[in-house]
Amino acid sequence: MVGLNITHIYLTKECSEDEIVEEVLKLNEDPGVHGVCLQLPSSVLTSRVANALKPEKDVDGITDLNMGRLVRGDFSKGFVPPVASAVVDLLEKHVRSSSRWLQEQQYRPWQLRSLKLQTLTPVPSDIEISRAQTPKPVTQLAEEIGLLPGELEAYGRNKAKVRLSLLDRLHTQPDGNYVLVAGITPTPLGEGKSTVTIGLVQAFSAHLKLNSFACLRQPSQGPTFGVKGGAAGGGYAQVIPMEEFNLHLTGDIHAITAANNLVAAAVDARMLHEATQSDKALFNRLVPSVNGVRKFSPIQISRLQRLGINKTEPTSLSPQEVSRFVRLDLDPSKITWQRVVDTNDRFLRKITVGQASTEKGQIRETGFDIAVASEIMAILALADSLEDMKNRLARMVVGTSRRGQPVTAEDLGVSGALAVLMKDAIKPTLMQTLEVRHERITLNKFFNIKCRASGLRPNVVVLVATVRALKMHGGGPNVSAGAPLPKEYIEENLSLVADGCRSNLRKQIQIAQLFGVPVVVALNVFKTDTLAEIDLVCQIAKECGASDAVPCHHWSQGGRGSVELAKAVKEAVSRPNNFQFLYNIEMPIVEKIRTIAQKVYGADDIELSPEAKAKVDYYNQQGFGSLPICMAKTHLSLSHMPDKKGAPTGFILPIRDVRASIGAGFIYPLVGTMSTMPGLPTRPCFYDIDLDPVTEEITGLF
Repeated sequence: MVGLNITHIYLTKECSEDEIVEEVLKLNEDPGVHGVCLQLPSSVLTSRVANALKPEKDVDGITDLNMGRLVRGDFSKGFVPPVASAVVDLLEKHVRSSSRWLQEQQYRPWQLRSLKLQTLTPVPSDIEISRAQTPKPVTQLAEEIGLLPGELEAYGRNKAKVRLSLLDRLHTQPDGNYVLVAGITPTPLGEGKSTVTIGLVQAFSAHLKLNSFACLRQPSQGPTFGVKGGAAGGGYAQVIPMEEFNLHLTGDIHAITAANNLVAAAVDARMLHEATQSDKALFNRLVPSVNGVRKFSPIQISRLQRLGINKTEPTSLSPQEVSRFVRLDLDPSKITWQRVVDTNDRFLRKITVGQASTEKGQIRETGFDIAVASEIMAILALADSLEDMKNRLARMVVGTSRRGQPVTAEDLGVSGALAVLMKDAIKPTLMQTLEVRHERITLNKFFNIKCRASGLRPNVVVLVATVRALKMHGGGPNVSAGAPLPKEYIEENLSLVADGCRSNLRKQIQIAQLFGVPVVVALNVFKTDTLAEIDLVCQIAKECGASDAVPCHHWSQGGRGSVELAKAVKEAVSRPNNFQFLYNIEMPIVEKIRTIAQKVYGADDIELSPEAKAKVDYYNQQGFGSLPICMAKTHLSLSHMPDKKGAPTGFILPIRDVRASIGAGFIYPLVGTMSTMPGLPTRPCFYDIDLDPVTEEITGLF
């Protein structure tokens, strides 16, 4: 009976039937109320009032449903009325109610109604497939997977935010199995990691009846309107409605953009005001008198404390303390914070700001990154609570003062506002796939950063490969987005496949094994792949150390086409897992970079530019040396050279620059010519995207 809460409703004043029903409905949705007694006069206890009460909270057993169960002799779900029992019997019922409520909070198989999937041959376009399926209301989906109504914030019919209070309710539950979906070095066309992820979860949930979620990042508009056309999966393995997923969704990336650019605006505005005002004028504006009262805001008090000034009365500061408080003294040449936009816009890579006469000569060079490259995006991926996110946002370093000290978002006074902008973005968004309801990230980044931050350990790695990518790594000609595939990729060529397997695929399996995690290779099958090529990939993958290798047909068959992959993953999860990190976090920054370059990429050594060396020295001086490393490198090769396929060796990895995301909690070297702002190709995807103004139907998304 620990934690049991039975609420009694008495009539203390004259109330209308509507008022009583409204109170009952509130108690229905209150997770802290486990049972309700309607102790009302018979003149007020109408059938409408009684049946407004949820049967599972009907302690008196007066709802029509519970009365019917009583007549039938079925006491498993309802309550026996008190008039039919003594006080002891009532206590037993209370215990039963409490036990049932507690049991419902435990893990149990979902009562999930799978959507019927009618596959067609040839496979229609992604958007046609998406529109042919009618998604269930997201509120129904939430109920089927055990979410409480108070834990859901619906965004229309098809998607909803899940409140973080769910974590508190389930904090005692054991973790499920954690499957990381990664991929071999891809072609510029992509190899289908999202599609494999969705096909796998459809197989688990709809066909093997195992509770499973796919965790995907919202697509950036950069690739959506640039090269790829979307990232909702594809064919009969995709998130629906795919248009909503690929476009604004719940506005999380817009929130990241707004928060990032608020910081950028605060940086430039602060430098302008400090350059054009005296200490006294700055102080009077930063701590204004309101109705004759001057006081510091909480965030300003935090800054004073960091400066070692233990005062809270504005008039008590000495002139020297006022100067230290009001002047961040940012060095314009050492501003590290850039603006972002969620569009591939190469001409924003380097810009000049402050050229208007009103900015009084505060001209400097800066640039834009793509929104998903923002440190705020990384914080969103790593934070485990609102408080953690707020603290990380406060720690973000935006530049360096002329005295050589880091200046943070909290120093700017903007961190509280950032948390307000991001408070909804941290909540996960619930959607569904074509049948039921991934971490798209490199192995090194996932294991060494995400796993350190979250404390979670993956049980298995699903490594996505394609015959076309293996042929490319085996020596096949270059592949370009928008250009027809060379004949080597549409005709059988076992030699190219074998060479690609024994180079890139073998190396990728070895990388996963460095971390002690079993690997299942998922061969994403295309219609041009031959049976001999498919069998050869699976054979060599197992020879190279994969626990299993399975051809997947989710694109053309949905979850049914990934059942064998799901079975292989389930079997691999049961195997011993000897997870380990690649390096000790206390190793020097340069040695951590070198370890990754040699053990993961196969480089002989690294070479740091003078700028990179200076940055490393600075980070060590500031006490940031024990942060993990996130390499920013081309995804098209294990080396820094996109045209070097297979498993290159004998090269020196050039480190052009080293940057720090202190709030997110990692240091990221820029390798070679890696850019944080992509550019549009000659023929972007937006040529094909259009809207019918009458029906509002979107065309052109893949």
